[in-house]
Amino acid sequence: MAEKVRLSADDVQQKLSQSDWEGNTDAIKKSFEFKDFLTAIDFINKMAPHAEELDHHPELFNVYNRVDITLTTHDADGVTALDFALAERLDEIVRSM
Repeated sequence: MAEKVRLSADDVQQKLSQSDWEGNTDAIKKSFEFKDFLTAIDFINKMAPHAEELDHHPELFNVYNRVDITLTTHDADGVTALDFALAERLDEIVRSM
């Protein structure tokens, strides 16, 4: 499992440069847009087991077909490798839908 050690600003920026997530050392964020509400909810339901497995739960905001996600590790008071591990899983879920 990924560690809960806050990443440096350089590490966060390096990881962000390899993805389409945005953020800083406090949190990373991404908006996912789907064809309709049911698909957005399906994504949330598919995400839940991964969040449970990692014991890392995202902040979610859903409006119709959009799901906004913020990831931060509260125990570390910022972004850790755990946030990027979950972000990668979320991107994989979307690619498989």
